Parts: sequence; structure tokens; C-alpha cells
Amino acid sequence: MAHLLTARDAANRMGVKVETIYAYVSRGVLESHPGPGRARLFDSRAIETLARRGRPRQSSRSTSLNMLIETGVTSLAADGVRYRGLHNAELARTQSFEQVAHLLWLGALDPAHSPWRGGHHPTAPGLDLPNALRVIAAHALSRAPQEIGRSADEVAAVGRHLIATMTDSLPKLSSRIPHLVLPVGGPPIRSSIAGRLWGKLSVGAATPSLLAVLNAALVLLADHELAASTLAVRVAASAHANPFAVVTTGLGVLSGTLHGGASRPARALLDDALARGAGVAVTALARTGQRAPGFGHKVYAGIDPRAEVLFELLRRSSGARRVLAVADDVCTEVRKRFDREANIDFAMATFTHVAAMPADAAEAIMAISRTAGWLAHAIEEYREVPLRFRPRARYVGP
Repeated sequence: MAHLLTARDAANRMGVKVETIYAYVSRGVLESHPGPGRARLFDSRAIETLARRGRPRQSSRSTSLNMLIETGVTSLAADGVRYRGLHNAELARTQSFEQVAHLLWLGALDPAHSPWRGGHHPTAPGLDLPNALRVIAAHALSRAPQEIGRSADEVAAVGRHLIATMTDSLPKLSSRIPHLVLPVGGPPIRSSIAGRLWGKLSVGAATPSLLAVLNAALVLLADHELAASTLAVRVAASAHANPFAVVTTGLGVLSGTLHGGASRPARALLDDALARGAGVAVTALARTGQRAPGFGHKVYAGIDPRAEVLFELLRRSSGARRVLAVADDVCTEVRKRFDREANIDFAMATFTHVAAMPADAAEAIMAISRTAGWLAHAIEEYREVPLRFRPRARYVGP
């Protein structure tokens, strides 16, 4: 007779880590069931089947293609994301994005707080992102030497330069470039990526609390295990594409409406709720038969832990009360009608509205932030046997 197992029991039976069990869920290999609190439970018969079959590599003709890749960069579980063993929720509250990028690339937080310097590239024409960022990355690629070093230190140097260039090449919306003050009371970090990015994306006044939210968003979005763009990046790195080309590959996948572009419909839902009320906006959405944008996640049964952090930090910000109240109402209505909780896209939609940023600002933030994670995975992939991604197809044509 079948019974339900905890994630730990399921992992022990399979001989894998708990994170691997949740990876199977995210890729459609294994189904989970609600448990107490945020816990997920697993059918013992399904676990036994997987255990007898061995680690699943592929789900044939299903909604997902499963590929298990070992990594020391990021672990993904129901309670959130860890970068090199450190929970990104805590990093978002206490560390700068630059320090966390250093952790992803080189395995330790950077205590230097040194400014990152970009190149002298033309300003991108508008906020059509990540298209504008692809132009910048392609421009950097065209000027790069034929062979660029692929050691961790060399890739980290490329990363600092490229992220700073991406940030500085965006059109300026504000003449003020603020300093970042972390909420724990740390010293101002001059010329931080968060500070420079604010002046590019917002026409509103920067407050320390809102800058802390922007910095937190950069940290939280830096990596999310093997998302579609990250897998593409690892394939490119396996072919020994240089770091500039690797980032361009990631940007191409990120431009998809189901990846980096997912924040725009979430912002549209929030804007509609602010104009007409949460009940009216969500009711109108339900009548279309569409899913609620910015809600639900393959990995997280409840609210996306990254969204929790952003909402928590936003509640400390003055001037966010009305928008947060409407966002809370939207969450309540979606929960009733769709039985889904907010994910990072809806939290980013809420933040960008509070911060007086355009609707596509979340794409820019994600593209710049995720570059750090992509390069961390590239560093790791450069150490593997090259060209290891060569799946075979089963011909089904005439």
C-alpha cells in the first residue's frame, strides 16, 4: 500500500540529496503533495519506481527534459536558494550584490567594497531589455581578444567589467547616483551597482530603504540553479565559448516571455488592480482562462521565499503602504480564485511600481543580476570535460 514520505525520507530511499528530490519535482519527473506547513510529501510508490530505475536523466515526451548536473554553485530547495551553502535570503539582507557575485565566482564574500568599472560603450537606446543588453554584450565580444582566459579569476574580472558596462550603458533617467546603505547600518558603498542602477531605472528619489530593496533584488535574482538560461549558458561554456559569448547566450534565453519577460504581465496585473481594485482585476483575469501572472512556482508550494524577502524589505520603506496594500489584496484574491501564491515576478512588479520604475525595469535588474550566476556556472563548466552536452534524438518523422 502506498503512503506519503517526507522529502528527507524520499531522498534517503533514493540515495540522493533533498535538493535533488525537489529538482525532480521542478522538472516534472516527480509529483509532490501538500504537507504540514510548507512541507511537501511524496508518494512512496513513485519513489520506489524511481529508486529501481536509478537517477532519472530524461522524461520522454513529457513537459520537461530532465538532466541532472552536479554543481557547487547553487542549491535549490523548498525553503529557498543557497549560494555556496549560504542562504540567499540572509545574503540579501546583509551583503552587497558585488560581495555576493564574488562569492558565486570565487567561493568567498568580497570584503573590499571596491567599485566596479565598466567600458566606454554607447548608451543603449531605451529600456527594451534584455535586447539592449545583448547589443552591449555583443559589442564587448567584438572587441575581445580571440582567446580570453577561463580561470575563475579571469572570468570574475570579465564579470565585474561586463556588469558595470551593462549598468552604465543604460539610458539615465535621473541625474542623481545615490549611495547604498544596507539596513544593518553598514558603511555607504560608493559607486555600487545598486546605486548606479537606480539612476538608470528610476525617476523617483532614492531612499536608503528602497536602495536596500534594489540591492536585495540583485542578490536574490543572481542565480536559481539550472533555469533555462543557465542550462544554455553551461552548454555554451562546455563548447568553450568565451565569457562574453556565454552571457550573450544567457541573455538570448532570458528574453523569452516565460523567463525574463514574465515580470511584465505581473506588473500589468498590479497596475490594473491599483486602477480598478484587486477584486475587479483578478476577476477579469479569471474570465480569460489565463493563469495569474506572478503567481505559482514549480519548486515552491507556498509563497516564493525570494518574494517574501522583498515584501519584508518593502514594508520597511516609507511611501510603499498603498501599493503594498493593493498587492496584498491581489495576493488574497489570487489565492481564493487560483490557489496560488506570489512568486518573485509579482514581488518585483510591486517593487518597481513603488520605486517609480518603468514596467520593464525588472527585466534589466534580472539580466544584470543573473549575469553573475551565469558566469559562476561557466567557471564550473570550464573545468568539466568539454562538449559533454550531446543528447540524442529519437526520430519520429516519416
